[in-house]
Amino acid sequence: MSYLIDTQILIWAESDPGRLPAEIRTILEEKSVAVSAATFWEMAIKVSLGKLRLPRSVKVIADATPFDLLPVRADHAAAVEDLPHHHKDPFDRMLIAQALFERLTLLTADKKLREYGEFVQVVE
Repeated sequence: MSYLIDTQILIWAESDPGRLPAEIRTILEEKSVAVSAATFWEMAIKVSLGKLRLPRSVKVIADATPFDLLPVRADHAAAVEDLPHHHKDPFDRMLIAQALFERLTLLTADKKLREYGEFVQVVE
């Protein structure tokens, strides 16, 4: 099974790995894990607005990530149209669409995303 991590999981992995449960650290170290280009976009927006502080720049984090980069493609964007409206955050909706389209399990800390089904694993 392959995984897609959300923005919060990447931030914790980058700046506070001890916050991640052991099971998630193991997945990040031993499994096939992707990170969406949308995650870096979201982080860059939040940094530029002063809503997020990171130990390194978003570009440095993106360049150094050990995870596979999942680009945002037109078919991913189109898949958002068919999602139920359980969640309004456009970045989370893109990650859900990508996970569904690519048949990945989304690792997230956002409990609201449970409503999208079994392909979402919520980290607590």
